[in-house]
Amino acid sequence: MMRRRTLLSASAAALAAPRLMRADGNDWPKGPIRVVVPFPPGGTTDPVARILAAKVSENTGWQTVIDNKPGAAGAIGAAIAAKAPPDGLTWMITFDSHILSPAFTPNLAYKDSDLFNVMLVGRAALVAVCHPDRPYRTFNDVIADARKRPGKVTCGLLPASGQLLITAHLEKANGFELNHIYYKGGGPIMQDLLAGVIDFTVTTIGAAQPHVRAGKARVLGTTGEKRAPSLPDSPTLGEQGISTYPTYSWWGVYVPAGTPRPIVDRIGAELRKAARAPDVAKKFADQIDMEILASTPEEFAAFQQAEQERWFKVIKENNIKSD
Repeated sequence: MMRRRTLLSASAAALAAPRLMRADGNDWPKGPIRVVVPFPPGGTTDPVARILAAKVSENTGWQTVIDNKPGAAGAIGAAIAAKAPPDGLTWMITFDSHILSPAFTPNLAYKDSDLFNVMLVGRAALVAVCHPDRPYRTFNDVIADARKRPGKVTCGLLPASGQLLITAHLEKANGFELNHIYYKGGGPIMQDLLAGVIDFTVTTIGAAQPHVRAGKARVLGTTGEKRAPSLPDSPTLGEQGISTYPTYSWWGVYVPAGTPRPIVDRIGAELRKAARAPDVAKKFADQIDMEILASTPEEFAAFQQAEQERWFKVIKENNIKSD
């Protein structure tokens, strides 16, 4: 009987061994990697995902497939990624608005804890821009006009976005009131700005830069701690003496919670290598003025927590709704 138990235990251990090998990542991946992008092509998240995934494939031979799943400000794609098997074969590459969904979307189909932070890819300051025929040269000019004409100066914004939150914070902290005009996408905002329909907007540098270079939009200030590399002559809001938070758009990579840590570490190592590659860093800098961060999972998780604490407070204080 004792010998039989010993043999059964040995057999069970042998059966478990392949699972342990799979969990340590030595024979992973065994299929294509699905990279969920919870936004449509265009904007900044899609090219970030495609450039990063292509470099990982080039470096490793892993097959990566981009899968755009837009809708509900990124919440639809995030739910798909959160519910995927935790085998490392599903990644999500997303934009900063992802972490705002719990504050804006009732009955969200997933929890933050359903997704594991792998890497904060990088960040880029936001920029306030106006049509060239507006009488604004700096953001202080916008504030002065809005104080004279409360609720009359129009600002094009995306609902449930970081751009909305920094704008609301600026109004409250500096004592002025704007007329928020909400749009479904960044493209329509820029179209109306270029047509002179709205007075100004707060957007990503990547979205504004082509129009600034063409002389069709004027920079009023940037939101980072220091001047943006692509806009060295444009002062930050802080330099202008405006009460503000240093604010950035950012991009991050997640996998389903429960993915074995050895596999997460292998994914993270390859993503960091890809993000820091000179050709990738140059593309990100040229296209969206991104500062590469290539963080660890722990750094990314701590960053997300700090951002949510800051912006959830702004949402509550200003009673901001999703639309």
